[in-house]
Amino acid sequence: MPDFQNLPSKLPAGKTSIFSVMSGLARKHKAIDLSQGFPNFETDNHLKELVCKAMKDGYNQYPPMNGIPELREQIVSKIENLYGKKYEEASEIIFTAGATQALYCAISAFVHPGDEVIVFKPAYDSYEPDIKLAGGKPVLIELKGKDFKIDWQEVEDRITSKTRMIVINTPHNPTGTVLSKSDMQQLEKLLKSTNIILLSDEVYEHLIYDDEQHQSASKFPGLAERAIVCASFGKTFHNTGWKMGYCVAPEVLMKEIIKFHQATVFCVNHPMQRAFAEYLKNPEHYLSLGNFYQQKRDKFLELMQGSKFKGTPSKGTYFQVMDYSEITDEHDVDFAKRLITEHGLATIPVSVFHKDGKDHKQLRFCFAKTDETLEKAAEILHKL
Repeated sequence: MPDFQNLPSKLPAGKTSIFSVMSGLARKHKAIDLSQGFPNFETDNHLKELVCKAMKDGYNQYPPMNGIPELREQIVSKIENLYGKKYEEASEIIFTAGATQALYCAISAFVHPGDEVIVFKPAYDSYEPDIKLAGGKPVLIELKGKDFKIDWQEVEDRITSKTRMIVINTPHNPTGTVLSKSDMQQLEKLLKSTNIILLSDEVYEHLIYDDEQHQSASKFPGLAERAIVCASFGKTFHNTGWKMGYCVAPEVLMKEIIKFHQATVFCVNHPMQRAFAEYLKNPEHYLSLGNFYQQKRDKFLELMQGSKFKGTPSKGTYFQVMDYSEITDEHDVDFAKRLITEHGLATIPVSVFHKDGKDHKQLRFCFAKTDETLEKAAEILHKL
């Protein structure tokens, strides 16, 4: 028998994702699940019918590696209409197995051993492992205050000759904050005259509230010329299990990303590409999402009034961070697990996203749920 117990690990500190842990506990205890970021309502029946039609029409074999021309055309047109940036359909866009694969390919393509990558904490939990797998060093900068702002002077101070990439995420998971026009202009000024690549995770671009506008890296010429922008169909159209995403980037960057895409998955779901190409012809399918999810956010916050949970309304995403310090001084991971086992409600502890696991006594709630689910969850939370 071979002995694999002592094989060196490429991710020795790697642990099971907190999303898997909390969702697993939620299933075991039959808890209401406001933890992992997915809706508990169905995607549009029309979109599902378009997928079925594409299958019946015979689109069941490999599509072109970087995606079918019809869908590339729709995405390029959408970005130009919303953000004023024209990407080349043939060479500056690729469809991926979810935005997570786009992030992985972007980091793998450009980060070499010894390179530094600036990541803002709290952060989505795939950035750092991807950087480490590429041999790079994550340079972690904590967002400041209860409104999670970036200190751009600190960013400037942390840039070195080894800085290969900066990763931003707006709207931001897990905090629900957004980067302003001023933020993006400061970043644009900071990166001018450098060769630093910007990786912009914009999977919640259409989930933005209170008359705010999404400030895509594509809108700013000094950023667009160096930016890899990642997006998600799953987050946008309530079908995260379909694992469909894409990224856009200048051709000089995209040609390297495509090499890694080819080596990992080569291409992604053909009938779904056909369906999205048709579905996106009606812009209202994504332009109406901000209002739809703002109603969900407002419903959840209204239900939480009078409880001991406190929070600033989310500006984007379908997550709401709430402070529970008036209830207990337990570590957030322990409190989140107890909420499941004793009260039947699953959330996500925010410390897992922070630098060094710093605990601010906050939980993240996903409000992409039916009103009935939100009402049942609030009833539980009011009893604490």
